[in-house]
Amino acid sequence: MMAAAHIAPPAMRQRGNRLNFETKTLPIAQETHTSGRALYRNRVRLGLYAILVLSDALSVLGAFAFGSWFHFGNITSRSEFDVAIAVLPIFLGTAFNSGAYSIAVLRSHRTGTSRVWASLAFAFASTLLLFYYLRVMQDLSREAMGISMVTSFLLVTVARTLFSYGVGHAIKGDVTSELVILDDMAITCPPHVAVLDAHRAALKPDLRDPMMLNRLAARLRGIDRVVIACRPEAQRSWAMLLKGANIQAEIASTEFDAVGAIGIGKIGDRSTLVVATGPLSLRNRILKRSFDLCFAVPALVVLMPLLILIAIAIKADSAGPVFFKQKRVGRGNALFEVYKFRSMRSEMCDPDGNVSSSRDDLRITRVGSFIRKTSLDELPQLLNVLFGSMSIVGPRPHALGSLAGQDLFWDVDERYWHRHALKPGITGLAQVRGFRGATSQRGDLTRRLQADLEYIAGWSIWRDFEILVSTITVVVHKNAF
Repeated sequence: MMAAAHIAPPAMRQRGNRLNFETKTLPIAQETHTSGRALYRNRVRLGLYAILVLSDALSVLGAFAFGSWFHFGNITSRSEFDVAIAVLPIFLGTAFNSGAYSIAVLRSHRTGTSRVWASLAFAFASTLLLFYYLRVMQDLSREAMGISMVTSFLLVTVARTLFSYGVGHAIKGDVTSELVILDDMAITCPPHVAVLDAHRAALKPDLRDPMMLNRLAARLRGIDRVVIACRPEAQRSWAMLLKGANIQAEIASTEFDAVGAIGIGKIGDRSTLVVATGPLSLRNRILKRSFDLCFAVPALVVLMPLLILIAIAIKADSAGPVFFKQKRVGRGNALFEVYKFRSMRSEMCDPDGNVSSSRDDLRITRVGSFIRKTSLDELPQLLNVLFGSMSIVGPRPHALGSLAGQDLFWDVDERYWHRHALKPGITGLAQVRGFRGATSQRGDLTRRLQADLEYIAGWSIWRDFEILVSTITVVVHKNAF
């Protein structure tokens, strides 16, 4: 059994439908290293993927060098070099898209070989077809090309075999981080699986306890797969809680219908039900992060003069800090601090978000009114994107005390926590559809939630770009005040 940090659950005081949260942390006797080991294992995996990419690229280049030497007697033939440069990006792009650099490949040599062969075949076919239609490289030696292509298949196979043999013995197939959480139930687990006692870690399947969700998110950071062993009556609660955890989550159970299982897994000798998976693969996470950085970094540089002017105006208009920082719920239901330009009087700011702003809100300053109507108050969130706690596009982050009518957001719809399977965004599908401003009725949240879940289910990099472009048309909106 792993040592667990002793953290007392948050004290909650309920007034009507509003909650005040107080977190009391007891001294930690011994901090677990599960999250650290998981993050280290993730870095090791990324390193192994990088080695595979490099070995594949060198194999292709080496094959064309051999073909040039065999036919021309040297390895510097310009025509062969040009073909290699044309083939290589197509091959690597196809291999990346087909999963030739994935956990499945690290586990299975045959899977990796078959995927890299398919990618090579597509790259060669595409290149030759392109050359034919463009009528370029007509003087290519068929013998040299044939030898180069055959040698490419041979070299990537040898390289993948050596990689599988060497790395496989080093990591012994242990390429993922798995965690079993025991909630009043004991099961037999393999030696490499980390085990956590839910009670000792102050974890319970309570969707009305954001602080507990934050503790759970901290435990799951870097974990690839989590299995919950619990009593039948707690299975549905755990399943609903984990659907927004951005991780493959399973329930050790023989019951199917009540928890909405989406697959079957196994831990030791016990069958499990898969109730959630992270919405984005490693490839898509890299694409989305690259998209965020490619937009956020230039935007911060270009907008720096405007940001400085807004900061000066805020300081001149009212006393207090330039930035307003507030705890919001982020990916995996973990809490983070969101940055905004302060638009309210410092002494009247609402750090918990218990009171939504209104059209004639006396708390809002003159400068604050302008930057809220034009959405300029959101610009500091580019820093959140830069630091990795937010994305450019995603579900908007909410404060813990946010209300829809008189009800807390998570009381309106139990699917609310599912929207946190992705990083929150500066803009999102709900915003471009006009769902902004105060949530004075339960339906206001329901419409936004439905849009967020639709976005998560159908994510693509092109949809992010489309939403970003559409945001320009709703920067100034009648519901922004």
